[in-house]
Amino acid sequence: MTEEKTTETEDLRAETAEAAPELAEHDRVAALEAELAEAKSQVMYAHAEAQNVRRRAEKEAADARAYAVTSFARDVLSVADNLERGLSAIPEELRGDDRLKGLVTGLEATKRELDAVFQRNGITRIAAMGLPLDPNQHQAMLEVPSDQASGTIVQEMQAGYMLRDRLLRPALVGVAKKAD
Repeated sequence: MTEEKTTETEDLRAETAEAAPELAEHDRVAALEAELAEAKSQVMYAHAEAQNVRRRAEKEAADARAYAVTSFARDVLSVADNLERGLSAIPEELRGDDRLKGLVTGLEATKRELDAVFQRNGITRIAAMGLPLDPNQHQAMLEVPSDQASGTIVQEMQAGYMLRDRLLRPALVGVAKKAD
């Protein structure tokens, strides 16, 4: 019985297709249009994804160029710290001594040149003294009794630096606390 029903259904379809060929053609065109719309949609998604991948790759390449010197810059910061410590260790009375004047002038010129190199490469010193503690840029090492407002930076133990908009090294600071 099933075979008879299947045969009847096929015969009915064949008769319908012969009697109305424009309906069969219309169904075929509608199916093709649906496939075309789906293919267009997939192409658009693939194109958008390719653009996103390209943009991400360009941004990563730009970041790599901009921040490639990060580890080198961190290493050079210790040189700047030592140069600054050396300059601050020279007593004022020795700065005027004719025998040491050339040495002091040379060290100061070296410090200025190092600061200029930092500036050309986007390395800037973080301001600290007298400002409120910013945990994104400062690292509090101790609290100092003071008449300043609590949380105000009153001592800078080590300078902090930024590389463009990224933290290179936080400033190590002492913050004020209310005196007892």
